[in-house]
Amino acid sequence: MQAALNIIGDDLKRVEQQFRTDLESDVPLIRKVGEYVLSSGGKRVRPALLLLAARLCDYQGDKAVPLASVIEFIHTATLLHDDVVDSATLRRGLASANTLWGNEASVLVGDFLFSKSFSLMVAVGSLDILKVLSDATTVIAEGEVMQLLCTGELELTEERYIDVVRSKTAILMSAACEAGAILGGAAPERRQALSDFGMNLGIAFQLMDDTLDYIATEEEFGKSIGHDLEEGKITMPLIHVLRHCTPSERDQIATVVEKDEMTLDEFRQVSGLVQRYGGIDYTVDAARRYIQGCADSLSLFASGPVADALLDLAGYVVTRSK
Repeated sequence: MQAALNIIGDDLKRVEQQFRTDLESDVPLIRKVGEYVLSSGGKRVRPALLLLAARLCDYQGDKAVPLASVIEFIHTATLLHDDVVDSATLRRGLASANTLWGNEASVLVGDFLFSKSFSLMVAVGSLDILKVLSDATTVIAEGEVMQLLCTGELELTEERYIDVVRSKTAILMSAACEAGAILGGAAPERRQALSDFGMNLGIAFQLMDDTLDYIATEEEFGKSIGHDLEEGKITMPLIHVLRHCTPSERDQIATVVEKDEMTLDEFRQVSGLVQRYGGIDYTVDAARRYIQGCADSLSLFASGPVADALLDLAGYVVTRSK
């Protein structure tokens, strides 16, 4: 991400300052929870995408930083809700907000962040951007429900899974890029190209997350390893295994997926099957194909430092360990 930070590092610092300003509330717990999640780190990929997309489209105004803060507001709200739905105890290597303050507080502060994000969008003054981001939040909610319905579904196809990923994860990256393009007054085909860039990047990002759930350490990943499997989530590495394993191995996987709690030995058993059938390599190869799609989307734009920074950001997605 260094190439991106060289260009927008100062803007990203301003985004964090803006985020804290936008957290203003008469209810102290809202600021406390919001600042905890913000200060726990994070890659700030989504705000970075908006800032870089706006620059790529020659935007010179002062709306990019506030709008990037809105993107991080929306993302933070989804994290708070996700951790409740997933019963997560770790987020970015620290205790999750729901672990510290309870599910009720996490859900309600997430609701505040979603609601506040809409009033902040209105202040930007663009109906096109308001539509893109409001549509994205609707799709994210649909994606959460889709994922819930797919829990424990051993027959889940790769195509159906990618649909869930588009809705739950990739749509916000796509919207961030498109909002940046709108700020810059980009022509429709360039606006669509940047939207496609964000979508492909978001899918690749999630696919790499899928692999890290099996192969990273908790210290690297910042989340509990094997948590997706314990929650009954059938992700890309396991989808690949289920297409190739024996009936008895499929039964072993089904037994683990159906359990409320998974032992370390059971995780190692399924992880061993993922390794044996090449589930990690298959998923990484798929992620790389989506990253190539990112590069193809940028072919409409002249090469230069900003385009190179976007490509560098895309490359980071498939090499990260957290």
